[in-house]
Amino acid sequence: MTYEMDIAGLRRELPLCKVTDDLYIGAFVMFGDVELTVHCAAELLKRAPEYDYLIAPEAKAIPLIYEMARQSGAEKYFLARKGPKAYMTGVFEVHVKSITTMDVQRLVIDTADAELINGKRILIIDDVISTGESLRAMEELVTRAGGNIVGRMAVLAEGAAQKRDDIIVLGDLPLFNPDGTVKA
Repeated sequence: MTYEMDIAGLRRELPLCKVTDDLYIGAFVMFGDVELTVHCAAELLKRAPEYDYLIAPEAKAIPLIYEMARQSGAEKYFLARKGPKAYMTGVFEVHVKSITTMDVQRLVIDTADAELINGKRILIIDDVISTGESLRAMEELVTRAGGNIVGRMAVLAEGAAQKRDDIIVLGDLPLFNPDGTVKA
């Protein structure tokens, strides 16, 4: 089963994936789709408030944040990693459980990045916002680092996130029943 949708002027077929016995989601994956990544980055930048730095959670938003930084001429952006790396000088850490992960994950930034974020206008980027848990974790990381959140952006809002007015998105992605129909 698939769901065809228009994403800011580009048509894509999203495979429907089982989350629970009565909930399926449209799998929106930008990895490998250069046309979609470039297009969505440009469309989001048209709607972006003024900011100093972009930040996104690892991993599905990486192509998007890179392309947004490239198109805007930014020399630096930040990733909240799923775990500390050897090169990190220390970490700020929060825990998150999103709709697409089975276990609680952690997101971390290192203290060197936190020092750069401190006092700056930060724009949080993601591919899809659904439950808002990843976004909440990102907000906590930025706030703990002393950054000022000036906006939240995603390519798609899924489920309850469609009703939020604090997120700038390019489109809405419904939730699905096991038979592929859109949940009411």
